[in-house]
Amino acid sequence: MILQENDKIQIKERLRSLSKPVKLLYFTQQILGQCQFCTETESLLKEVCDLSDRLNLEIYNFVNDTHLVEEYGIDKIPATAIIGESDHGIRFFGIPSGYEFATFLETLLLVSDDKSGLAGSISKEIRQIDQSIQLQVFATPTCPYCPKAALTAIQFAIENPLISASIVEISEFPHIAQKYSVMGVPKVVINETHSFDGALPEELFLEKIQEIIK
Repeated sequence: MILQENDKIQIKERLRSLSKPVKLLYFTQQILGQCQFCTETESLLKEVCDLSDRLNLEIYNFVNDTHLVEEYGIDKIPATAIIGESDHGIRFFGIPSGYEFATFLETLLLVSDDKSGLAGSISKEIRQIDQSIQLQVFATPTCPYCPKAALTAIQFAIENPLISASIVEISEFPHIAQKYSVMGVPKVVINETHSFDGALPEELFLEKIQEIIK
């Protein structure tokens, strides 16, 4: 058991706000030593999905289910794709624990509503983006500022189908931390070419994307 009983009561109450079904596609590997937190992540997802009949968990093998791995852009595990009425390209890599768990729950609600929750002016600007944008937000469970950066990226992805958002628990993937020179979190990488540190306000986050487009 990952969740405490008191936590389950609170989470179940919060999940009552789910308006439409949400599907969680979980990619794992059962070979011992191949995935550090795959077992724990699977247990956590099962416990969360048991708390709402609007949540459906599908479990796939990272090695055997190659067509789905390619379709959903899964390049590391554990990985969870969160799908509502449509696929907004929202992925969680690593176990969503600590502060990341709050981000995970909020994502379920946003995807269920199929609404970003962003103010009208900024949502209009985001919808005007006509180029593919890949956002990677590197976070850790102990980072109190990471949820803001992660949720902003997720909201942008919900607002525009050309934007995808991957939330990466960076301590589980040290080779990625080295690749992107992650010295602190949150760190946001845009289209593999640009990055910034910290949890920027939505307007400044958007400006970073617009700079790349220009």
